[in-house]
Amino acid sequence: MIRSLRTTLVLAAVCGVVLAAACAKTKSGHQDPEAEVQAATLTRVGDMAPDFTVTRLDGETFTLSALRGKVVLVNWWATWCPPCVEEMPFLQSLVWDRFKDADFAMVAVSRAEKREVVEPWIRNKGYTFPVAIDPDRSSYAKYAAAYIPRSYVIGPDGRILFQSQGYEQAEFAAMIETIAQALGGGV
Repeated sequence: MIRSLRTTLVLAAVCGVVLAAACAKTKSGHQDPEAEVQAATLTRVGDMAPDFTVTRLDGETFTLSALRGKVVLVNWWATWCPPCVEEMPFLQSLVWDRFKDADFAMVAVSRAEKREVVEPWIRNKGYTFPVAIDPDRSSYAKYAAAYIPRSYVIGPDGRILFQSQGYEQAEFAAMIETIAQALGGGV
């Protein structure tokens, strides 16, 4: 009788776990991707942007808090990430080339990659915007637990004005508009 009761309780617990897992899935049988991205995102628009320091490929340091008073774009990416690679030319032509002479700063931070990988990749592509590396993900970990590319527009007061994950043209256009508006709309 006790063994039967114990078996029943174990089976009930297992069924509960299976049912909970099933409830977390969408009808397609996969977890909701948007919910996963939201769970991995540690910041919100309006938050003070977490400060961090990374070393750029040119040897200079990039410290976010040192750029107060400027509009800043921080982009997290990697050479092996297809959406990141797709986004990079637009970061060059539609963001850096347009805003670099304004009261604007930018850094594209390669997440969990070494300089030996990133530097020749950037040079080969001909990108001229500032690029840094975060080989141990310590800076990235202040913003998110997973998923790249990620972009953050940070206002002159240090607050996050815009954040996105992934690369979609409409969202990228919204990011550009946020930068332009933060710079006074005339750039």
